Amino acid sequence: MLKQCLEGLQIDPKGVYVDVTFGGGGHSLKILEQLKEGRLIAFDQDEDAKEQASTIQSRSFTFCQANFRHMKQYLKLNGVTRVNGILADLGISSHQIDSAERGFSTRFDGPLDMRMDKKGPLTAASVLNEYPEGELHKILGMYGEVKNARTLAGLLVKKRVAKRFARNADLIDVLKPMAPRGKEFKYFAQVFQALRIEVNEEMQALEDFLHQCGEVMEKDGRLVVMSYHSLEDRMVKNYINTGNVQGKLEKDFYGNKIRPFEAVSRKPIEASAEEVEKNNRARSAKLRIAKKT
Repeated sequence: MLKQCLEGLQIDPKGVYVDVTFGGGGHSLKILEQLKEGRLIAFDQDEDAKEQASTIQSRSFTFCQANFRHMKQYLKLNGVTRVNGILADLGISSHQIDSAERGFSTRFDGPLDMRMDKKGPLTAASVLNEYPEGELHKILGMYGEVKNARTLAGLLVKKRVAKRFARNADLIDVLKPMAPRGKEFKYFAQVFQALRIEVNEEMQALEDFLHQCGEVMEKDGRLVVMSYHSLEDRMVKNYINTGNVQGKLEKDFYGNKIRPFEAVSRKPIEASAEEVEKNNRARSAKLRIAKKT
């Protein structure tokens, strides 16, 4: 939904914009095309994204190899305190999914890694091999919304005694008999999602990032966030509507709502049937746009 993202930002050619999920650089390049005297600061912790960013020769462009949870700090380091728009395309990039050695995909065998930052200390293998059963149950249920999370957690703990988890194939072998018939791939994806979220602290990072958006955004600036699963979307929706990810709206002494943004549209924008046909990943995408009040 590139077109909708760019329209949502309402780009001012002289404005300052942030792309906190650079990935392959598609969104950033399109934003740069619309800037004349403006500036774009992009974030990504992935080494491959850094390499891709190094090919962009533009005075308007600055790349920060960092998690977007540190957005405010890095903006300040680059002399920026206020911005006109922030774009976040959450989840993992197609490049990461298609790289077997990264361990993100259920389709390819590779090491159980799943780190977006290759220097990070935690891998999917270490979660599976070292976390207590209760913690695995919690992660699978909360982050993967796996219905038989308790049973699966128990089985994983039993299996790792005989053979430690090292590769995707090791995990898939355990998951096959546990998956609902006809919904195997969805089940695998739920488990992989839960592990990825835990390894990369995605929910905590998203919360940290969202709260910084209100602090750095200029009045009438736009926040554009695309999410791919219900946990992310709920947090984004709550933050826009109430000013916090828990969804608890607070009011001041006069009864005015204390929240930095208001939604541009009540419902999220979803991909068209045509776009889903071209890119299957778009089927779960939800785009929310908000304006700084």
